[in-house]
Amino acid sequence: MIAFTRTHLFAAALIFGMFYGTVSHAQNIAPKVKRIVFLGNSITWQANYVNDVIAYLTVHYPDRHFEFINVGLPSETVSGLSEPGHAGGAFPRPDLHERLQRVLDQTKPDLVFACYGMNDGIYMPFDQDRFQKFKDGINWLHGEVVKSGAEIIHITPPVFDELRGGDPGYAAVLDIYAKWLLSLRHSAGYKVIDVHFPMKKYLEAHRKVDAKFNLDGFALTTDGVHPAELGHWIMAREILLYLGCTEVAESPGIEQALSKTPNGPKLLKLITDRQNMLRDAWLTATKYKRPGLPVGLPLDEAMRKSDEIGRSIDSLVRGVH
Repeated sequence: MIAFTRTHLFAAALIFGMFYGTVSHAQNIAPKVKRIVFLGNSITWQANYVNDVIAYLTVHYPDRHFEFINVGLPSETVSGLSEPGHAGGAFPRPDLHERLQRVLDQTKPDLVFACYGMNDGIYMPFDQDRFQKFKDGINWLHGEVVKSGAEIIHITPPVFDELRGGDPGYAAVLDIYAKWLLSLRHSAGYKVIDVHFPMKKYLEAHRKVDAKFNLDGFALTTDGVHPAELGHWIMAREILLYLGCTEVAESPGIEQALSKTPNGPKLLKLITDRQNMLRDAWLTATKYKRPGLPVGLPLDEAMRKSDEIGRSIDSLVRGVH
């Protein structure tokens, strides 16, 4: 996790209030929705933002009894593209086209959150053909999910930090990809949550603070791609705001968002452990092709363990309500 100086913490108190007014089209999750699936690449597989959202919804909407499934897959694209020599030449990037139908058939979601784009420009300067592949992939994904009977909410790609990740020009590529996704709200009626520009504004604002005090450049990531906990919380916060949870607007982290909840830290740990176990089990069950990931438990065993942990979670939540 990235350490914060007093200057950073003081700035955070000022800056967090800058963004909660940027979210529009807030809506609650439809009453029919029970099973919620998260699709994406390694940032979704990391699961911090996913688990933050799940923890908040579990605590504040205990009567809904949502079932959450995270099947984010590291390195994946929706564009089907892969750069030469990816992973040292060990394997090309996984392509969502290869596994989506299996995921939909087995998870049977009511609602899908999908976060793609970070890998889809394959860390190269902007190219119209690559952009078209991304657009085609997003529209294909949207159509397939809708055809399955589920609703889909797209999430813009997180910000890319060239100061930490190199790849000059790639931050601008993701700006373009994010703006196009946001334009689909009006041009195609898609539901889209913006995490990209809130993260970018937060990053730029802190960089200005650092420059003023001659500090090293602030970062939300260590490698330019994968957010640390603060970056994941900004993502989670924007998702929760979109869903109508306006009380998280000025919370600087999931711990603070759950601070009025007795047993909040214990609940967060239980939910995180449960969801990460289920993530590995569902990925294994849906037969992903990417090498190098842990093999999950057989799904029936994972579900039994999930039920056990779920009873502990329910008991703690009932203590809150």
